[in-house]
Amino acid sequence: MESDCRIPVACCRPRVLVLHALFWGLVSLRVFGAALRGEDRSTGVRTAPEPCWLLEDFVVTEECERCSDFNSRSQSACKQTGYVERVNCTKTSREEYKSCRSAMMDEHLFWKFEAAMLALTAVFAIVVVVRQRWLDRLASEKVRRQIESI
Repeated sequence: MESDCRIPVACCRPRVLVLHALFWGLVSLRVFGAALRGEDRSTGVRTAPEPCWLLEDFVVTEECERCSDFNSRSQSACKQTGYVERVNCTKTSREEYKSCRSAMMDEHLFWKFEAAMLALTAVFAIVVVVRQRWLDRLASEKVRRQIESI
């Protein structure tokens, strides 16, 4: 049976064509999306000045603490992690807020990860036991059929 395609038969299958279309669609989205984002940046949007703690040395005046609901909406430093610390820059002596990671937050994330891994372990252990029983049943059926055929 001859194919109407001038390219190899494997490339004419609908699944392969869909995968190619999806791949090239994602590539073009990535390229054109980056170009559009680049145009948006060059429209003259005024950027905020760099925080002083990025440019110079600083001293932490208030330790890392959770942001209040009001601060979470109003301060950009609170939006990153939900925790903030007050710093005093040494050269300019400006006081600013800096986003920080809380030990309590890290511990909470660690235990969430541990719980997820424990749940996945239990699920996959059950899958292994069920599959092993299924394979054992198939093997015993095969042996039973071989014995009956004798």
